[in-house]
Amino acid sequence: MFQEEVKVVLHRLPSPATLPELMFAFVNIAGFQEKVEKGMKMHVPSLEAKDGETVTFDQVMLLSEDGKTAIVGKPYIAGAKVEAKVLMHGLDDKIVVRKFKRRKRYHKTLRGHRQGYTEIEITAISK
Repeated sequence: MFQEEVKVVLHRLPSPATLPELMFAFVNIAGFQEKVEKGMKMHVPSLEAKDGETVTFDQVMLLSEDGKTAIVGKPYIAGAKVEAKVLMHGLDDKIVVRKFKRRKRYHKTLRGHRQGYTEIEITAISK
């Protein structure tokens, strides 16, 4: 039988010295625990801040500076904070509410609800 030549490309992994720093933190934002990294953009429940303002979150529960070791708070880390810039405010997609009762020929569709959100960008994580 014929044997085909197969070319295999092996990708080299970068050395640990060239990898970017993997600093991340778990922070309490409006009652939700979020994992954040510097430069990350995310939607959070509506915050009382204007566009372009900087907000500070000081309820940091876990902080890792190198991605390997972590500092865990009891319940929060004293002095640690996460700073973020408010980009915009908006409304999420509409949630349609449906009511249904089986075997009763009853079904109803309600208008629904649009939850407000704030889009933020994480600018700094400090210890």
